[in-house]
Amino acid sequence: MKRFTIPCDFGGQKAPFHAYIGNPVPGSHPLKYQAAWLKEERGGTIPSDVMDSFQKLYKIAQENNVSFEDLCVYALSKENKQKNENDEKKAKS
Repeated sequence: MKRFTIPCDFGGQKAPFHAYIGNPVPGSHPLKYQAAWLKEERGGTIPSDVMDSFQKLYKIAQENNVSFEDLCVYALSKENKQKNENDEKKAKS
């Protein structure tokens, strides 16, 4: 199980939420139960683009018979690396 920090919406205010990624129930969204808990217990929502991204990664993992957890770590670390490189380029400009 891997932990990711997701910026979630709490009544118009953004705050971090720790989501845990494991092996989802087949045919279910990977964040379904955490999104439901967050809404019911804390009044927050996971942004739809984040939900869509995890759903796409889950589909890719299934199609390629790879670990969903590992694919998420790879994809999100690659995205963070690119973001940091872009930030560095902007700072030098």
